[in-house]
Amino acid sequence: MLNWSNRFNICCFLDNNGYPSPYNRYEALLGADAIEYLSLPAGSAFTSLQQFHDSRQDWLFGHLAYDLNGETAGMAPSVHPDGIGFPDLYFFRPRIVMLLQPHSVQIGGEELNREQAQEIYEACLQMPGQVEQAAAAVSAPALQARISREDYLSAVKALQDHIHRGDCYEVNFCRENYITDIRVHPLTLFDKLNRVSPSPFAAYYRVGERYLLCSSPERFLQQQGSTLISQPIKGTTRRLADNDADALARSRLYNSPKERAENVMVVDLVRNDLAHAASSGSVTVEELFGIYSFTQVHHMISTVKAIREQGVPFTAAMRHAFPMGSMTGAPKFRVMQLIEQYEQTRRGLFSGALGYITPEGDFDLNVVIRSILYNASRNYLSFSTGSAITFYSDPLKEWEECLLKAEAMMLVMNH
Repeated sequence: MLNWSNRFNICCFLDNNGYPSPYNRYEALLGADAIEYLSLPAGSAFTSLQQFHDSRQDWLFGHLAYDLNGETAGMAPSVHPDGIGFPDLYFFRPRIVMLLQPHSVQIGGEELNREQAQEIYEACLQMPGQVEQAAAAVSAPALQARISREDYLSAVKALQDHIHRGDCYEVNFCRENYITDIRVHPLTLFDKLNRVSPSPFAAYYRVGERYLLCSSPERFLQQQGSTLISQPIKGTTRRLADNDADALARSRLYNSPKERAENVMVVDLVRNDLAHAASSGSVTVEELFGIYSFTQVHHMISTVKAIREQGVPFTAAMRHAFPMGSMTGAPKFRVMQLIEQYEQTRRGLFSGALGYITPEGDFDLNVVIRSILYNASRNYLSFSTGSAITFYSDPLKEWEECLLKAEAMMLVMNH
């Protein structure tokens, strides 16, 4: 499916990499080749998305960029550079949809008949079972960073001064790594990333010359029927080769007062966000402080559920919850001002959301983290990492967490 999809200049391949979860509906999904699309800046993007879906009632694949905060929270446009250039909102109606489940695949589309679907199936079977490895980088100039180690440590201390003064409780602070004048083969790069760091919200997403190669472990928001599900991550520790030491690392993460405090803050934020679109009394915390293991790290993940109020459009649930609390902090508006003040890059699609909407209006959106972004027309490659800054944060440990989260991307870039 992935190999076959790469022939289209607009496609979205979503892969859960077999990660066990009661909320996963498909092993993999593919939307390929746009019949039509919706591309908008912040302003009335969510209303337009609802109207676009209501009038088509078809599958949509696409993204919400972080900078939609101009619409959801009244933030002024970022003045920082953006080397990638994804639109604030982009959703396309695919000509071909493929839904992979454990023992079956469904292939369909408004313009497809049964014979054409069979031809696509046969074409996929004839593709190599693995991505044919092209040279990942034809030329790879040095990796640069918008914020140096020294400036990062200074910024963290300045943010802690804001916390001490009562401006905020927690702020997610990120730094961009980037390479200019680089040419890469995006599909090869994604394949390497997905092997190094297989994640439940992996994605290969292409819109023309812009690419997202994503190995996200986090769900932003899902809707099944009227049920809304959000699973924020706050709390990270490195995986260890020794089983006993690894079990101890998990236990320490679970029992860490700092990590629990961060997690509770974001859970409270998500509960409040969902309450705006939920029926009264329906917001519940299904799981608090769950410890989940991935290739490089263990994460603390909580699950918050709600029932969407009858008559409230599904995009209202997205809008009230966006940007996600795990990538901002609390209170949201003030920390987004601080993010703009102290970060040096317009976030764009990073810390936004990518996913699908079904014809019935169900949807599943990830959090765009642990991702490589690439603009082929500008030969610009970028990946950002961050961590939650609190009053109790050790600036040096926060720096080390940023480096830990970047390891999979660095490994891919260096091999």
